[in-house]
Amino acid sequence: MDPELAQIVAQVPAFDMSADVLPAVRAMVLTMEAPPAAEVGCVERELPGLGGAPAVRVLIYTPPAAARPAPAVVHIHGGGYVIGRPEMNDARNRVLARDVGCIVMSVDYRLAPETPFPGGVEDCYAALAWLHGHADEMGVDPRRIALSGESAGGGLAASLAILARDRGEVPVCFQQLIFPMIDDRTGTVGEAHPFAGELLWRPASNRYAWGALLNAAPGGDGVSPYAAAARAQNLAGLPPAFIAVGALDLFVEEDIDYARRLIRAGVPTELHVYPGAIHGYHMAPQARITQQADQDAANAMRHALAQR
Repeated sequence: MDPELAQIVAQVPAFDMSADVLPAVRAMVLTMEAPPAAEVGCVERELPGLGGAPAVRVLIYTPPAAARPAPAVVHIHGGGYVIGRPEMNDARNRVLARDVGCIVMSVDYRLAPETPFPGGVEDCYAALAWLHGHADEMGVDPRRIALSGESAGGGLAASLAILARDRGEVPVCFQQLIFPMIDDRTGTVGEAHPFAGELLWRPASNRYAWGALLNAAPGGDGVSPYAAAARAQNLAGLPPAFIAVGALDLFVEEDIDYARRLIRAGVPTELHVYPGAIHGYHMAPQARITQQADQDAANAMRHALAQR
């Protein structure tokens, strides 16, 4: 493990996610939210859900000097599909909006197990469709809307890209997947990785979280690609992708394989595997490997959202 990432392991108690510990973990996450940073405004809005679903809360970040119409990023927070809210990424989303010159909409999607699939991805689709439909009002270029997320948020971003392609209603120009959680079979089917998945997010947590999302045992037949993007049979026609993952992350093999399949399907794909990096490396923002990963991600997003 990269020694500069050791602080993450020291700060986060070792545990395996389960129904018994879920309330305590959700409470702990609230205390870890970062204070606002960067000179970027933020407003909270409630958007209509789809098909009678509840309203979707979002945080919208607007940089002061963004050109109009501006590119936009629909951001989806992580948390294994069972914890988290947009405030976890407040500081990082302000920096993204400022440094890339884009509007960022972060989605407070419904969590499992209270709301299993497809509630969460439909909430994200509702936010994406609303942003596209209100592009003029928001000062957004509807041709330059990207998706981004970390961990389960990266999984939702990947599934949302597939869902948007299949529905054909909203164009997506780019998908940025940061250590995405995209395959329910990891930790359940096949041989365990001998060096990855021992820190922070382990196979037992993964099995619990996928079971909560699917409302069924993970690794079985018939799992929708809108729940687990790695289950998609056809990846052709998806937007260009950026995938980043640590070499010690439980998700390293599923993410590498997804990148390989995207490339094979003709999707322009940039893949970064950071040696010595664990899941959630961005929780150590001063580590050199995190700064490199952040720079790589920002450069890719900036390039993807450049004026067309």
